[in-house]
Amino acid sequence: MNKLLATLISGLFATAAFAQTTAPATPAVAKAEAKADKDVAKAKADEAKTAAKADEKVSKADAKAAEKKADAKADADEKKHKAMHKVAKADPEDKVKAEAKADKAMAKADEKADKKMVKADEKADKAKVDAKADKAEAKAETTAAKAKAAADVKASTTK
Repeated sequence: MNKLLATLISGLFATAAFAQTTAPATPAVAKAEAKADKDVAKAKADEAKTAAKADEKVSKADAKAAEKKADAKADADEKKHKAMHKVAKADPEDKVKAEAKADKAMAKADEKADKKMVKADEKADKAKVDAKADKAEAKAETTAAKAKAAADVKASTTK
């Protein structure tokens, strides 16, 4: 809905601009338009650079989170394996006690792994939020540069 509304509004402005008669371009206007084009191009390039950096940060954060999750799972699996090995080595009369101890150790290993995974996801999500904010700020700066450039061109026509 927002895109449709934005398209309709931009179309309205485009038809209004097309319907106006163009004044003869003076050197001051031409200079202002060239400067405006340069400023807008710079702002767009900066926005693209910021977006690329933000996307890179997100992908690095996702990769790091995946690595931490894999490490946490591997640690938990290793602790479970050790606990089961102790149960297998236990004497028959101590087997029930060893199994109970192993169950506690496995539960603790799972809990620790889950906590590590949650923290890894939390860091990755924070990186995504920061990247989204960086992109939004860059877009706002580009929009402001476009508006300033349009105002400068408009002001130069009155000189």
